[in-house]
Amino acid sequence: MSTIKTIMAEINEVMQQVDERQLAEAMNYFQKDKRIFVIGAGRSGFQGKGFAMRLMHIGYTDYVMGETITPSIQKGDTWVAISGSGTTKSIVADTQAAKKLGLDIVVLTSDPTSPLAELADQVIVVPGATKTGAGVKSVQLLSSLFDQTVHITLDALTLMLAKRDDTSNEDALHEHVNVE
Repeated sequence: MSTIKTIMAEINEVMQQVDERQLAEAMNYFQKDKRIFVIGAGRSGFQGKGFAMRLMHIGYTDYVMGETITPSIQKGDTWVAISGSGTTKSIVADTQAAKKLGLDIVVLTSDPTSPLAELADQVIVVPGATKTGAGVKSVQLLSSLFDQTVHITLDALTLMLAKRDDTSNEDALHEHVNVE
């Protein structure tokens, strides 16, 4: 089998295991009158930034933790933490702090029994292989399969939110950068 077909087969295997009911339940934590804070380290952080951009496009007020323009978090905000292993120390520690401050916690991880998942109000399990070997096994390096499938999962959540909120492609285009 070709490399691309192998990767696509792995992605399909993982995506068949993502439970869309978890996405539907997570939607309760995403409201236009709530601020959303997204956190992830390394490659999970890159996926988080893409998700934050998509949320902005569909009309949400959201921030990426660690950016210079990110304000303080407050009770009632939503916290989205992404970690394949669910054990990344900085992500777990920051999520513990967010939980203590009263934020709603949504976690995307490959390991539903991880310390990060235990902090969540809603867990979305994306069982792609991670650097620790958790999840569906992969020929790809490190957490590539988790990264690819968490991207697709977050795109699915974005589409579900846009449909629920009656946000059109034209509405999203209106929010897209216009000085490029």
